[in-house]
Amino acid sequence: MPEFNYARGRIEESLQFITGEIKEFESEYASKKFNNYQEDKKLQKLMDKTVENILTALIEVCGTVLVQEGIGVENYGEALALCSKLLGLSTGEQECLSKLAVQRNRLAHRYLNFRWQAIKTYVDSKDIILKIIDSILKREKEKV
Repeated sequence: MPEFNYARGRIEESLQFITGEIKEFESEYASKKFNNYQEDKKLQKLMDKTVENILTALIEVCGTVLVQEGIGVENYGEALALCSKLLGLSTGEQECLSKLAVQRNRLAHRYLNFRWQAIKTYVDSKDIILKIIDSILKREKEKV
């Protein structure tokens, strides 16, 4: 079987995409409250999709980092946790990131009763997300 080789630069492209989505969330949605979200179906869809995009792309990038290291995982939560461990994040940060996989699934599968909770969890975890993005970007630049 051929060795896995992810297209050079793809991780950086994905990190740029995530960063762009985070900036969009911050400028357009971060100030929205539950009542805004609940009353506006279009706003719900936009917020849900933006956070889902961030989390899905982050899972993809973390999975890619692990594959490059020859580390296999069973699920999205494990991919986030093991990647953050590989990058030296604390146990608490690893657990926080791992839990984001559940929130991604809630948004992707439209679990109606939990979507706002998923948005809130993303907002509360944003600093850790930015930290792992920065760590992955530094790792990629060191490889060149």
